[in-house]
Formats: sequence, C-alpha cells, structure tokens
Amino acid sequence: MLEILKSRLLQGYRAGKFPRRAPVMPERFLGLPLIDNSLCQKDCSACLQTCPAGAIQKESDGGITLDCGKCIFCGKCARACKSGVIKFSRQHDLAAFERKQLLRRDASYSYELQPKPIIRQLCGRSLKIRQVSAGGCGACELDFNVLNTLAWDMARLHIQVVASPRHADCLLVTGPLSKNMLLALKKTYLSMPEPAFVIACGTCPISGGIFAGSEAVCDGIEEVLKPDLYLPGCPPHPASIMEALLRFMGRQMRPMEGDRENKAQKEDKAQEGDKKPEDSLKA
Repeated sequence: MLEILKSRLLQGYRAGKFPRRAPVMPERFLGLPLIDNSLCQKDCSACLQTCPAGAIQKESDGGITLDCGKCIFCGKCARACKSGVIKFSRQHDLAAFERKQLLRRDASYSYELQPKPIIRQLCGRSLKIRQVSAGGCGACELDFNVLNTLAWDMARLHIQVVASPRHADCLLVTGPLSKNMLLALKKTYLSMPEPAFVIACGTCPISGGIFAGSEAVCDGIEEVLKPDLYLPGCPPHPASIMEALLRFMGRQMRPMEGDRENKAQKEDKAQEGDKKPEDSLKA
C-alpha cells in the first residue's frame, strides 16, 4: 500500500489541462474548413469531383457550400483546389446545435454557442451518457473511449458513461445507423427518462458519411431521432468530442476570433511572471 502511494506521488497529476488550456492539435489535424468564395472560379468543379462524400455543392452565384455534416475531413478538396478556396484550419471545436449550422460558405464562425435552456438546467452540472454504436466502423467509438483514459479523464468534469439507458441523460450515437440496429436504437431511446437528449457523434450519424446511399443503412439518425447536438468528423478528435460535451452542458464557450488564448492561459503567464526565485527552488 505504501509503495502504491509513493508511486502515485512520484507520478503526479497526468491528466491534460483541457479545458483550462486549449489542446495542442497535431500538425496534420484538419479542423474547421474555411471557405473563400471570392476566389472560386465559376467553370471549375475540381473539388466537387474529388470529394468522396459528396459534401460540396456548387451554388448559382458560382461559389460553393461545404457541408460539414457530410465531410470526412480527408483534405482532398483543399489539395485539388488550385485557387485556394478551401482551407482547413486547426480549430478543433466543430459541434453545432442545428443541422444548418454545419453548412460552410465563408470563413466566419457563426455557430450558436448556447444549448437549449432545458439542457443547461438538467445537464449543466453533470452528464450521464449512454453510447450506442449503430453500425459504425469503430473509429468514433475508439476516440470517444479515449476520453476515459488518464490523459483526458472526463470524469473530472462530471461526465460519465452509464451502462443502462434508464440512468442516462443523453444518447450518444455513432455509426450511420444500419437497419439491423434500428430497432435496438429505438428501444434504447424509449427506455431513457424524459426528456431524453441525443448527440450525433461523427459524420455517419449526421448524414450516413461514406456509407450514405447503401441499402443497408438509414443515412444517419435524423429521420429516426432529432439530434440536439451535431458533432462532425470522421472520426472527431477527442478534443472535439470533449469540447462538444462541455458546450452541450453550457460550460465551455467558443473563443472569439482573434482571441484564441483563453483566460486561464493568461492567468498562468501572469503567475509565472510574478514567481519569485525562491519559489522555483521550493518546487
């Protein structure tokens, strides 16, 4: 027992600083797409032909609309566009409360930040999640499970996965909803106490993703269950999932454009500037 306590003290606190500090995203991470239609050529359709998910649509004014609810964030469209109309930022917060908010036509951040008052009232302090894999490939499920590891430790933020839908506040669905899982999903939802909320985690439950059009799937869950939160990605990064869950609870706000450094980081820097030499020696 003493050895365990000693080891724990030596290891220290290993969980990440998120959400107090913004996560450090990988260099290859493709986040929120930024569209500049002023550069788009009317007679060009390279991005449309390249997109494997059919997420890009040409508009009558010659510009394009990119549907994040269909996008698998492969980056092929950005590489195919020689004019630089499409660029992928490293912004990890992608979730939206309305389906139409996933349609991108410019570089602005126009998502609604606040959940419904009833969600904030019931889930603002803690969130119990029942996760259902509705025919997914396993990628979204893996990245969601990562949040239970030491690096993320979502339990410290009062977010917990429960085994029974009767104990759940919300239903987090992954996968394109195969027809073989349709009945199971309905039964799970009906077993939850009212009001029951739904989170579509990943491109597949939003639109069907790359499986859309198959006779074996339902092209997402919208025709069966109306999501209260849409989180695009194939799969969404753990930081994107965590941020989405916190914003669903009304506890995490999107940083304003041009002010990416949050308050906690500024406070940490101020404390480091005020630290005395003897304090460092004590540490």
